[in-house]
Amino acid sequence: MFRCFWPSFLIFTTALAYGSVSTPAPRPRSKMLAEQEQKTWKVLTRASQFSDVPHISGRPQCENVRPPQELTTPDPLVSTSSGVKVKVSFIIGTDGHVHSPLILESAGPRRDRNVLQAIRTWRYRPAMCNGVPTETEGKIEFSSH
Repeated sequence: MFRCFWPSFLIFTTALAYGSVSTPAPRPRSKMLAEQEQKTWKVLTRASQFSDVPHISGRPQCENVRPPQELTTPDPLVSTSSGVKVKVSFIIGTDGHVHSPLILESAGPRRDRNVLQAIRTWRYRPAMCNGVPTETEGKIEFSSH
């Protein structure tokens, strides 16, 4: 008689054991990223500089110059430790994309990598020289206070 109830007893206890174990609901990744971004946005400052990239071509000097305009330039996620400073130089192409970002002042490999990944996604309205899009060098410094 015990042999008849053994399989059903085993199934019942297994189901009961699985039902009693509860795992916490995972936090949405986007919520965690949003919290990190909020912390970062409050402490980062940036200073940008732009200058024309000289070309070998015999192009005349610009009489009507318009600097590049930021379209999308999200801040990189950099730790909020005091005294962090990262300087980057890059080219804004005639297509508005960032080319050749270069770290001028490092804050460590991990922070530098985060900054470079963010800068590569930036988009600008290109600088204009006499109504023609032109390449521009940009320099930016991220620092925490």
